[in-house]
Amino acid sequence: MIPASNLTRHRLLDLRYSLLRLHKVLLDTERVSYDETHAPIASSAEFLQLVLGDDWFAYLRPLSQLVVRIDETLDEGELLTEEDAEAFLDQAHGLLRSPEMGKGLGLRYSEALQRNPDVVLAHAEVVKILRNGPPS
Repeated sequence: MIPASNLTRHRLLDLRYSLLRLHKVLLDTERVSYDETHAPIASSAEFLQLVLGDDWFAYLRPLSQLVVRIDETLDEGELLTEEDAEAFLDQAHGLLRSPEMGKGLGLRYSEALQRNPDVVLAHAEVVKILRNGPPS
């Protein structure tokens, strides 16, 4: 096992930040869609319950779980290896690939990309990190 370099650790932190930004933008756009389709969400507590348990938001859970796993690995004080970091990068790449084919985050993600330019920008930020390393 090769310990992760500082560059790799920073890249993983940048990925985490970008995934959180993407997640936030997706939550915002899905809340608007939910309000338009069902009824306005009355409170933050109700919104949290919907995010955690309603099928409408289910496609976002793998993204949430990936961020949590990254956080746990970075916070536990355990040795982060290059292999660990690559696995996280691969998982992120897998979530963002071929949404129109039902892979990764799936069709709902593809729809969010089509309707909200903020989702496109957040997606592009993650893709840039996955392809080239940290944003400039």
